Amino acid sequence: MSLPVHPVAPVTSRRLLAVLARAQVEGRVPSVVAGVIRDGSLVWHGGYGDVPGDPLEVQYKIGSITKTMTAVLVLQLVRDGQVALADPIGSVLGDIGHGDRTVRSLLAHNSGMQAEPSGPWWERSAGGTFAELAGANDGTSAPLPVGEQFHYSNLAYGLLGELVARLRGGTWWDAVQERILQPLGMTRTTYQAVAPHAQGASVHAFSNEVTAEPHPDTGAMAPAGQLWSTVADLTTYAAFLLEGHRDVLDKEHLEQAYIPQSGALGTGLDYSHGLGFQMFRGGSGTLIGHTGSMPGFVATCFIDRARRTGVVAFGNSMSGLPAVGLASGLLEDLESSEPTLPPPWRPSSPPPDLVRDVLGTWHWGPTLHQFSWEGEEVVVRKNQVVVHRYRVQGDRLVGTAGHHLGEALKVVRNDDGTVNHLDLSTFIFTRTPYDPAAPIPGGVPQ
Repeated sequence: MSLPVHPVAPVTSRRLLAVLARAQVEGRVPSVVAGVIRDGSLVWHGGYGDVPGDPLEVQYKIGSITKTMTAVLVLQLVRDGQVALADPIGSVLGDIGHGDRTVRSLLAHNSGMQAEPSGPWWERSAGGTFAELAGANDGTSAPLPVGEQFHYSNLAYGLLGELVARLRGGTWWDAVQERILQPLGMTRTTYQAVAPHAQGASVHAFSNEVTAEPHPDTGAMAPAGQLWSTVADLTTYAAFLLEGHRDVLDKEHLEQAYIPQSGALGTGLDYSHGLGFQMFRGGSGTLIGHTGSMPGFVATCFIDRARRTGVVAFGNSMSGLPAVGLASGLLEDLESSEPTLPPPWRPSSPPPDLVRDVLGTWHWGPTLHQFSWEGEEVVVRKNQVVVHRYRVQGDRLVGTAGHHLGEALKVVRNDDGTVNHLDLSTFIFTRTPYDPAAPIPGGVPQ
């Protein structure tokens, strides 16, 4: 499918093009192209430099953005019950090096595996079979213990691609086409370049001469960075990352991938990694997606969930294009010029009986909390800030956000049916501070 187009204002378009132009000039990149989405629509696209075709349709190599598609395929298998995140990769791939590492740890880059496979530089070399890849990597080169911290591993995604191939009964590329590209209508995302496409390039540091880079078939390492795509296709993919798709992954399953899984001391809260997705501080709080680089190319694809925006950009240079900075710069200029509109307020449906007499003011100890019914949830605020959310599940209220996520809020009633107190895992909420008619912390312990 192609996204509907709702263009930004001319002044916004000029500002976004200026961001792209500065990146092309300062990075000495032969060509750059980019696209921005908002609320499921393409609102701007452009190109700068010697773009070899329509900026919407010309292909660039997307590098490690490919990994997010491999991750989506693995999450489909988890959803379908064919593998669990806690399963060791060897339970499917057999007796191989690193076979004791879990699927979750490979997706999250905290398996402790080495960054690159043994052998020649895989990104610039013709790739071999999985048997050759496994034979050259026996597990003895792992630099870190499992789960200790984030450590990016391209090799991990070679193994995950083979997991997909074996459980789906075809090749990894077959699965990408059938289970992601076709349902989303991404007809210009391909394994190898299909004209019109950019030529990968390296720019000499001093002479500014350009050297053409090869475009190899990386074989068993393809799931880590092989694919080519366009602004039109990858903005469609970014829209999927925001809202999900019933024939790929629905939003609920997809957003499990956006929960931070691993990090490192050096990056603190500025960076973490989910199940196949990078997370950087930026935008409304966190930008989710992935950068990509292969010899001759740099790419970026990120979404801002709260603002319902997304961005993709490509350049055909070995280096020089600040992938995360370009993405965040385009999104920030969009927000500055045309701020995000909040969803309109609408009246809620009537609260169920379980909820109606829970609404209002409650105290945890002396601290005031306000319980309100909004949409289909009980929303709890302290000092006007949302701290908890609960959803009705049968005869229970279960936390959907906050300190007690997944835990039940018990409504404890008096003999006459009125509510005495609320019990949230021994946190007692009472209508008045330290109500002596409620259990501890009600009254004063003796």
